[in-house]
Amino acid sequence: MQLPSGFFPKLQISAVSGGGDDINKKATAPNSNYVVPLDKASCITRPLAEILRDLNRRVPENIIKSQDDQSTFIPWYQANRMLSFYAPGWCGEIRDVIFSENSSVTVVYRITVRGSDGEAHRESTGTVSLADHNAADPVSAAEQIAFCRACARFGLGLYLFHED
Repeated sequence: MQLPSGFFPKLQISAVSGGGDDINKKATAPNSNYVVPLDKASCITRPLAEILRDLNRRVPENIIKSQDDQSTFIPWYQANRMLSFYAPGWCGEIRDVIFSENSSVTVVYRITVRGSDGEAHRESTGTVSLADHNAADPVSAAEQIAFCRACARFGLGLYLFHED
């Protein structure tokens, strides 16, 4: 798919619901913000230090997947479940989606973990080539990468990036 030069800088994606058929409106993506609902039984009572300590534990081997014989990773849905278990009330949001002229898309994702003594944020990026035929939806693939990297910035599976 070849797009005309200069096409990407004018396209801006917003992570807000909406849209329409009007060409003058900016393009929108579905709302990808995710907040884990809190009920009365799961009130935040743990301090951030405890949550961060738990997120830095080794991940069970049956959760870890391998792409080729060299790289290992935690699937995004497992990272989501582990965040919900160790840090109930966490929330995540897409901060930006950037389409570049070199036919790639970059997603900036932020995770917020809330504890009894405050909250902490971590952001990361994920980039996927629009020409990548392995990704049916390059924006979604970039979001998954950014989400998993933001989780790693909290310590979740971080050791997988620098295993000795």
